[in-house]
Amino acid sequence: MTRTLDLWFDPICPWAWMTSRWALEVEKVRDVKVVFHQMSLSVLNEGRDLPADYREMMDAAWAPARIVTAARVEHGEDVVGDLYTAIGTRIHPGGRTDWVQVAAEALEELGLPAELLEYAEKDTYDAQLRASHAEGIAKVGEDVGTPVVAVGDIAFFGPVVTPAPKGEQAGQLYDGVLAVASVPGFFELKRTRTSDPIFD
Repeated sequence: MTRTLDLWFDPICPWAWMTSRWALEVEKVRDVKVVFHQMSLSVLNEGRDLPADYREMMDAAWAPARIVTAARVEHGEDVVGDLYTAIGTRIHPGGRTDWVQVAAEALEELGLPAELLEYAEKDTYDAQLRASHAEGIAKVGEDVGTPVVAVGDIAFFGPVVTPAPKGEQAGQLYDGVLAVASVPGFFELKRTRTSDPIFD
């Protein structure tokens, strides 16, 4: 029976991008269907004392999150994964930081209305964005960020991995993280990151 792998992402997060590419590889080698949902680093960091440059980034990160939310609300859940891929490919491997322009190109690529860009600066669908964010965070707790992955009742932050494993290696990682996360009372495995995201 096909299992659903729910993945919560913020479009600007490079680590969520790496995890999402891993998840799509898992689809190829395990009986799994990936379903994308939104988190928001801007929501997560509301009210927190942040360095000025990070606060500026969090303020700017509302725009792509709002555009994806508007597309989801107005055009259905099925657009989310493809829109995330179109935006994320430009931001992460592409190295782009002009997030609204990136979103414009992604909407055009997918044949979605350019008018969705108008929501970048509007809070029209913020309630829906916050609800999706809250759903993901509720599964793992407030002291993590994005990505959040859930398979049935098993949920966790991560995996934080680079480069994204491919083929059977992706499947083995899936098997492993599911195994450890399914143990009641298991909370954390961690080691110092020694590499930035490797986009290939």
